Amino acid sequence: MMKMHVFTLIGLLVACSAIAQPPRTEPPKAVMVLEDQFERKQDIAQFKGDVLVILYGDREGMPANKGLGEKLYLQYHPTAKGQTGAKVAKAPVIPVLGVADGMPSPDVRVLPVVCLGKVPDVVKNIVRSRVKKESPEGLVLLDFESKMKDQFGLKEGVPNLVVIDAQGRVRMKSSGELDAASYAKLLQAIDFLRNEALAK
Repeated sequence: MMKMHVFTLIGLLVACSAIAQPPRTEPPKAVMVLEDQFERKQDIAQFKGDVLVILYGDREGMPANKGLGEKLYLQYHPTAKGQTGAKVAKAPVIPVLGVADGMPSPDVRVLPVVCLGKVPDVVKNIVRSRVKKESPEGLVLLDFESKMKDQFGLKEGVPNLVVIDAQGRVRMKSSGELDAASYAKLLQAIDFLRNEALAK
């Protein structure tokens, strides 16, 4: 009889625990339209199907962002090393581990965003001109409305990043310099999301 009471009590505790658990929520969708250095509107929804890493920051944080972006791009597109111009963008992504030869793998897109907030038109033109000179072919987005800060938060003077999965959902955010352990965690997250995209 005692055993029966114990099992009943355990059953009630498990049931209550299940009820107390909050419902699992979907990761938030990332919605963003910004202009590029050529004043063209770019919707980040265009990267759906691939893993997107947005590297963003203010002017002081951009040098570190650029270095991190190049390192990350070469991590997944090693044949881009030593290439210039359009050949860099056309470098193939390394396949997901275990994917059969010839089968496509989700790409890893690295998207830089310069965050300047509301500035006079003359400053906007100077920034566009400079970015066009430094990146005549690659895509660089310009945030003159603090959209990145409002949606994801922004730490000044350091790299900021957001990782978006193949479904367009925000899966990881980070601010500050990445040490070796943090960089390894970023790669693990990207690899997980690439595999997840294949399983859909």
